Amino acid sequence: MEDKDKTSNIHNNTQSKMSIDLHGYTLDQANNKVRELILNCFESGIRNINIITGKGNRSSNQKDPYQSKDLSILKYAVPDYITNNSDLMDKILKIDQETVNEASSGSFNILLKKK
Repeated sequence: MEDKDKTSNIHNNTQSKMSIDLHGYTLDQANNKVRELILNCFESGIRNINIITGKGNRSSNQKDPYQSKDLSILKYAVPDYITNNSDLMDKILKIDQETVNEASSGSFNILLKKK
């Protein structure tokens, strides 16, 4: 498997927008990367973040009856982690929840507050 820490999946599209692709990350890895990205962007004055989670269509978690289908798939779990983290929410102006809930969407945007 590709070492995602060696090949960066964080893309700096412009000075005002960042993007991260979480394909292949475990839930804990994804949450840690997103937390780190939000805090770094806030400190750097970057206000727009695009988080690519994937749609969860190929998740093996759907086969396990003891796991929550929604909360074990990054598409739902990462936004849930963010909204339940008061340190992160203090820095966020808006999370595009509409795209999180769209079946056809595998990403969502975050708008950070000004520092």
